Parts: sequence; C-alpha cells; structure tokens
Amino acid sequence: MSNTDSFIDEVNEELKRDRLFAMMRKYGWIAVVAVVAIVGFAAWNEWSKARQEASAQTFGDGVIMALEHDDVAAQRNALAALAEDQAGAGREGQGRLAIVNLLLAAQSLETGDRAGALSALQAVSQDASLPASYRQLATLKRVIIAGPDLPLSERESALTELAAAGQAYRPLALEQLALLQLEAGDEAAALAQFRALLSEPDLTSDLRRRVNQLIVILGGEVDTDLG
Repeated sequence: MSNTDSFIDEVNEELKRDRLFAMMRKYGWIAVVAVVAIVGFAAWNEWSKARQEASAQTFGDGVIMALEHDDVAAQRNALAALAEDQAGAGREGQGRLAIVNLLLAAQSLETGDRAGALSALQAVSQDASLPASYRQLATLKRVIIAGPDLPLSERESALTELAAAGQAYRPLALEQLALLQLEAGDEAAALAQFRALLSEPDLTSDLRRRVNQLIVILGGEVDTDLG
C-alpha cells in the first residue's frame, strides 16, 4: 500500500514538473520581456535625467556668457540666438524661451527700446504653454512699463486678476491698483488701498516702505518705523 502511494506521489510530482516546464516554455518569454522592459526603462530614465541636466547646464552657461558681454547690443544678439535655439525644444524649451524673452525685455528697456520690451513681455504673457508664474510676471511688468499707453480699464482688469488671493504677485498688483486709483484722481480710495495693503502677509520690507511713504504723501498717518 505504501509503495503504491509512493509511486503515485512520484508520478504526480513528475506531472507537476512537466506542467511547470511546459508553462515556462510557453509563457517564460513574458517574464524575460518584463525584465528587459524594466531594465530598459530604468536606463532610459537615467539617460533622460542626465540629458536634461546637461541641457539645463548648457542653457545656463549660454545665458551667463550672453550677459557677460560688455556691449548691450552684443548681449541682445546672444540672447536672441539662445531664443532661436529654444524655440523648438518642447516644453522645457518654452520655459527657457520665456526666461530669455524676459531678459530681452529688460535689455530692450535699458537701451530705450520700450516697444521691443513690451513686445517681448506680451509674447510671454500670452503663451498659454508656459507656467502661470512666467505669464503673470510678464503681465505685471507690461502693465507697469506701458503705463498710460494701455487703457486704464485694461490695466485694471489685468491687475485685478494678479491681485486675486493666493497669486504670487498679489502685493505688487495691489500696489499698482492703488496707483491706478491715484491716476484716476480718487485719492481717498488710493489711501484706503495702501492702508489695506499693509496688512498683507507677504509684504516685503521695500514694498512696505514705499507704501508707508505714499500714505504720508497722501496725508495719512503711519507708524514712525517705516520698515
């Protein structure tokens, strides 16, 4: 009886091994492909990271070299060349292109090319593929630089969006809105806006000082410590 049972167990074990080997022959390639895919993805991921880091390093070096030119015109030409290089570089290139355009706007303003500065800023502010922070900064700078050349209603609308709760440039936008009220001749509203601005949590010391000075100019009272 025991010999029979032992024989049956051996046969069963042999059958199980045969089934296992058959399954490995039939489906083993799936495991091999999965391993190759995992290893390949890991290698591609490391290569991609290294490539991105190298690209960022090259771009940063290019910006530094462009700004190291003594001649402003040479700086602008170098920055323009960087902009052309980034134009077709995908999402990363779009972000870098925005940085170059912001630098070009600053250079244009420095050389008296106000129209060029406004054009560069508008290009950034209207590019929906860019992060909101780039677009908002460009919008704020454009409103400030354009001044009365933009209709008051257009500036107010743009600044109101930037001054919404939680926006990165809210304090600066609130300052500009108060200045718009001054431009419109409503000193009382401007004074109230400046006073309210002092309670903003993210107010920098420089902005606080400016606001306090404007409150004094408008006949208001502030703390003796101007920040």
